[in-house]
Amino acid sequence: MRFMMLMIPKGYTEAEPSAMPTAEMIAAMMKYNEALAQAGVLLSLDGLHPPSTAVRVRFGGGRAIVTDGPFAEAKEAIGGYWLIRTGSRDEAIAWASRCPAQDGDVIEVRQVHDMDEFPPESVPEMSPELRRRGEGS
Repeated sequence: MRFMMLMIPKGYTEAEPSAMPTAEMIAAMMKYNEALAQAGVLLSLDGLHPPSTAVRVRFGGGRAIVTDGPFAEAKEAIGGYWLIRTGSRDEAIAWASRCPAQDGDVIEVRQVHDMDEFPPESVPEMSPELRRRGEGS
C-alpha cells in the first residue's frame, strides 16, 4: 500500500519566498528521511517552496485562469511530502508520528490509489511506462 504524507507547517501560508528551515530542523528531518530509506519504505520525497511563490490554475467556463500567490483564502499550505510504501495504514501513521515536526505542524496521511483498484473497463490502455508509474514501481 502506498501512502502520501503531506507536511503542513504551521504558519507556512504567510512564509516569505525566501523562507528556509533552520540548520537544526534540516538535520533532524534528514535523519528521519534516512530512517525511512533504510527501512525500505521511502519511494519519494520533496520539500516545496512557500505558497507566496506558487501559482494556481483554476478551471471554469471551459478555460484556465492563472492566479499568482500568495492566496489569502488559504488556511493551510503543504510544505512538502513523502511517498511511502507500507504494509498497512497503521504502519504509515506510525511513520508519520515519528517525524521531527515542530509544534503546530500537521502531517496528513492519505492512501494513494493503485491502478488495480479501478474497474478494468474504466482504465484505458496505457503505455508500459505510464502503467509502471501508476503502480508506484
